[in-house]
Amino acid sequence: MSSLRTVLRNNLKQYMILFALLAIIVAFQLMTKGMLLRPMNVSNLIFQNAYVVILAVGMLMCILTGGNIDLSVGSVVALVGACAGTFIIAWGWNSHLSILLCLIIGIVIGAWQGFWIAYARIPAFIVTLSGMLVFRGLTLIVLRGLTLAPFPSAFLAYSTGYIPDLIPGANLFGLRNSTSLLIGILIAVIYCISQIRSWFSRRKKDYEVENPVLLALKLAISSAAIVWLFYTLGAYRGVPMVLITVGIILLAYSYFTSHTVMGRHLYALGGNEKAARLSGVKTRKLLFLAYVNMSFLAAVAGIVFAARLNSASPQAGQSFELDAIAACFIGGASAYGGIGTVGGTLIGAMTMGILNNGMSIMGISSNVQQVVKGLVLLGAVAFDVLSKQRIQLDFIPFLGRRAAKHQESAKLEG
Repeated sequence: MSSLRTVLRNNLKQYMILFALLAIIVAFQLMTKGMLLRPMNVSNLIFQNAYVVILAVGMLMCILTGGNIDLSVGSVVALVGACAGTFIIAWGWNSHLSILLCLIIGIVIGAWQGFWIAYARIPAFIVTLSGMLVFRGLTLIVLRGLTLAPFPSAFLAYSTGYIPDLIPGANLFGLRNSTSLLIGILIAVIYCISQIRSWFSRRKKDYEVENPVLLALKLAISSAAIVWLFYTLGAYRGVPMVLITVGIILLAYSYFTSHTVMGRHLYALGGNEKAARLSGVKTRKLLFLAYVNMSFLAAVAGIVFAARLNSASPQAGQSFELDAIAACFIGGASAYGGIGTVGGTLIGAMTMGILNNGMSIMGISSNVQQVVKGLVLLGAVAFDVLSKQRIQLDFIPFLGRRAAKHQESAKLEG
């Protein structure tokens, strides 16, 4: 029990976010009479929130550099969707070539903004606010205020399709897509093996490791959740293709932030830019690359969202930057930079997505939904700020003891 209390105390913020997410899921599952976790709705949740997760991962990289944010990502999503619609629908270009060109456009946009932020040292807020206006205007110019639709199946397959059942007719446990369950079991096994190998590697190097019982408990709960998710997807139509894209992004950036030198430098930059620069970290280059990466992921999200809509709309991407920023801060990223994880960001995005979906199922108006999401975001950031200021309950008795000791010493001197 003491080990469990130690782990909870050392990771209080992360576990509070996870417990809050579980509480939200249980509450909406009860209030919607079981509709929230139905197979079709779980699949819809993935499609509805894939672009938010992609944007939130990129936004996390920007926030880690020192609390900076990118206000232009929603406009970049719209512009990339407009370019994809023009290339594929209006001009009849090859879908694969058009996707590649859209990704390059995203990188160019990131390089443009990154230059002004990293090398000209113009505040990120101003540069990206300018970008939000410029790229939204370019979207209207490219589309001429019209909506282009529909996209061909070759373009839609990457974002709206499902992994086909490789063993049709198997009907494992009555599933419509048995391959989904097998994929879930495989992922759970790989996850457990990697965590166990990492645990032994850390112990061999005399690093602090968690209690084996707690490790086993964590692996059991995580594996059960993974298998349940893929079982539920298999009960509908299978694993969405967009889930593969999101999974690759999450794994790649999780590895980057925790196992690479550049990832560690990113945290150092957000912790103290001057100290990081004096330590040999190329701070301007890192800041530049963070915004290039953000726009690249915004381009990916733009392609995913355009495929989901099956159209290129001049109104696409409205308020997407707010959803991405909220997901990061709810997921534990610090408003001051230097703190945050990809896993926490995923939890934050899931929290926002389930709040939206659950309230929509219950018929709650969008106005009330905005109020709830705003209060959740404020609460997450307030928790971070208060933690930084060390305003905790045990601080008050500490001050009382200090005052008592001071009075006692004054009496002795008198």
